[in-house]
Amino acid sequence: MFRIRASLASLLAAVVLAGCSATGSSTKAPEVAAPVGGDGRCQASAAEFAVGKQASAQLLEQARKASGSQVARVLSPHDIMTLEYRSERLNLNTDERGVVTRVNCG
Repeated sequence: MFRIRASLASLLAAVVLAGCSATGSSTKAPEVAAPVGGDGRCQASAAEFAVGKQASAQLLEQARKASGSQVARVLSPHDIMTLEYRSERLNLNTDERGVVTRVNCG
């Protein structure tokens, strides 16, 4: 009887933890990573062409390549983000309509 209860408790814990790992769907562009190689440090000035354009996965990738960054992401005004600085990450900041307003590294 103890084995059955222990098995059920383990199964319940696994189901609860699996539910915590589910991600919600989002319409914003995904974070893009570059292949390994090169310095990979971000040069935001090289991606300034993105300001004023509608954010998209294609624009994000073009800006990432132009800036030499390893990673890039689109940030909307109300997005929750981490505060650590990463010199290899490019950020495209957008307004409420999804238009890029600022390009910066971090």
